[in-house]
Amino acid sequence: MPDPEVLKRELAYHEKLYSGFAQRHFARPAVRLLRCHTVARILHLTGAGKQSRVLSLGCGIGDMELLLAPYVAEVVGVDLSPAAIRQARADAERLAIANARFEEGSDAEGQFDVIMAIFFLHHLPDGDLADLPRQVDRRLAPGGTFYSLDPSRRRLSGALGRLLVPWMMKRYQTPDERELDPEAICRLFSAAGLDARVEMYDFGSTPLAGLFPGWGWGYGFAREFDDWLLGFEALRKRGSNFEIVARATR
Repeated sequence: MPDPEVLKRELAYHEKLYSGFAQRHFARPAVRLLRCHTVARILHLTGAGKQSRVLSLGCGIGDMELLLAPYVAEVVGVDLSPAAIRQARADAERLAIANARFEEGSDAEGQFDVIMAIFFLHHLPDGDLADLPRQVDRRLAPGGTFYSLDPSRRRLSGALGRLLVPWMMKRYQTPDERELDPEAICRLFSAAGLDARVEMYDFGSTPLAGLFPGWGWGYGFAREFDDWLLGFEALRKRGSNFEIVARATR
C-alpha cells in the first residue's frame, strides 16, 4: 500500500500545480513542442495506431493525451488529482475529442495495447515502483507495449541545475520524487516477464523547455542538438531523461 504521508504530499503538490500554473505553462510554445515530440516518440516506439487502446498513468491535465488521441482508437487517462481530471475533461469537451476520457484514480478497467507513464515512475515510492511492472503486464493486451519517460540519476543537466539554478529544480520537483537508475528500472520490467529496453531521450531540450517555455525556436534547436549528441555512445548515459520500452511476451 502507498505511504499515506507520501500520497498526501504528492496530492497537495499536484492540486496546487493543476490549479492554474500547469495550464499556463504547458500551453507555452517550447513545452507544446516538447509534448508533440514525445507523442511522436510514443507512436514510433510502441507502434500505436488507429486500432490501439492506450492507458496513461498519471495523465495530469491530459494535454499530451489529447495530442495523442487523433492517432489511436481510445485514450484513457488516470490521475489522483481531482483538479487535473476536471481540466482534462473540460479540454476534451472544448476540443470535441470524443475518444479521450479521464478518470480520477490510479487504474482503469480492461486491457490496453499501450500503457504509458510520462514523468510518473519517479514519483512512486520504492514498493509501488517495484510492483508496477507486474500490474502493467496484467493490463497489457497480448503483444502490447509499455512506454515511460523519467529523469535519469546520471543526468548531467541535473547536476548542473542543482549547482546553478537550485530554485528552479525545487520549483518543478515534489518533496518525494527522485531521479532513477535506468538499468535498474529496466531490470524490474524484465523480471516481470516483459521484453524491456532502455532508450535515452535527451540532454538539454527538456530542461530548457522548462527554463524558457516561451522560446519555441530555441527548443527546436536544442532538440536537434540533442539528437546529434545521442549518436555518441560514450555520452548517452549522461542524458537527462530515459525511456523504458517494454513489450508483453505472451
